[in-house]
Amino acid sequence: VDLSVGTWTRNALLERCRREVGTLLAPQLRRSFTGTPTRGPDSIRVLQWNLLSQALAEKADRFVCCPDAALNWFSRRWRIVEDIVLYDPDILCLQEVDHYNFLRSTLGSIGFEGVFFPKPDSPCCYVKDNNGPDGCALFYDREKFELVGCEKRVLQVFTCPSNQVTLLCILRRKSDDIQFCVVTTHLKARQGTLLTSLRHEQGKDLVRFVRMHRGGRPTIITGDLNAEPWEPVYKTLLSQADLGLESSYAVDQQEPPYTTWKIREEGEVKHTIDYIFFSKQHFTLESRLQMPTEGDIGPGRVPS
Repeated sequence: VDLSVGTWTRNALLERCRREVGTLLAPQLRRSFTGTPTRGPDSIRVLQWNLLSQALAEKADRFVCCPDAALNWFSRRWRIVEDIVLYDPDILCLQEVDHYNFLRSTLGSIGFEGVFFPKPDSPCCYVKDNNGPDGCALFYDREKFELVGCEKRVLQVFTCPSNQVTLLCILRRKSDDIQFCVVTTHLKARQGTLLTSLRHEQGKDLVRFVRMHRGGRPTIITGDLNAEPWEPVYKTLLSQADLGLESSYAVDQQEPPYTTWKIREEGEVKHTIDYIFFSKQHFTLESRLQMPTEGDIGPGRVPS
C-alpha cells in the first residue's frame, strides 16, 4: 500500500522513519561529507541513487546473504526515506522507482516536487503482485527551485527505441533566477560486448537529447549507466567539448572502486556504474558524501 504522511518537518519525518524501522533493520550507516565543511547558500546538493525496484528485489534478483527484512518494502521504504532526509539533498535523481506514489507523498510532505517516467516495457510488470512499472524519477526542493520545463525520452539505439529512459528537467533557482539542466537516466544492464555497444549507442542518443534541450545552461547528468569507466559510453560523455562534463567522484581521474556491491545466486558482483557528472565551466565541486568502506558494508553486501 501507499500511505500519505500529511505535512511534516524534516526532523519529524526522520523520527517517524526511525520508529517505523525500529529494530527490523541494522542501524543506519552514517557517512560524512568530504571537502567544504559548511554548505554555502549557492550550493546545490544532488543525490543519485538506484533504489532497486521492489518487485525485482523480492522476486527476481535472487539476492543471497541479505536479510529478508532488508528487502521487505514495509521496512525498506522507511530506511530509503531516512537516508534521503538525513543527507538533505536539494535534488534527487532516482532509478528503478516502482513506488513513485509513496515517494511523491512522503517527500512531498517535506517540500519536494517530483517527475516520473516509467520504462515502456518494465520487467516489474511481469512479476506477480507488482506495483506497476519502474522508471526514473527526479525530485527537487520546491522552496528553492521552480520547474521551468521537463523533457522525457525513450533512448534509441540505431534509431530504434530501447527500453531505457531518461528525464531532463530545467530548474530555476528562486534566489537568483539562474536556470540549469538536470538529467537522470538508467542504461541497459548486463555484461558482454554486445551490451557494451548498446549502452554506447544509448549514451550517444542521451548526448543528442541533452544537447537539444539544455540551451547552453549549466548541466548535471546523473544515472546508473551500468558501465564501468573503461566502457566507451563513459568516455563519450566526458569527451563532449560543448558539455564540458566532469565526474564528481573521480579523484585524479580515477573513479571509486565500486558503487554497487551485491551477492546473487550466481556470485558476487562489484562494479563502478553510478555517476554524477557536471559541466565544469559552470559548477565547482565543493564536497561529496564518502563512499562506504568494505567494513561498513559488511559480509552480506548491499542490494542497492
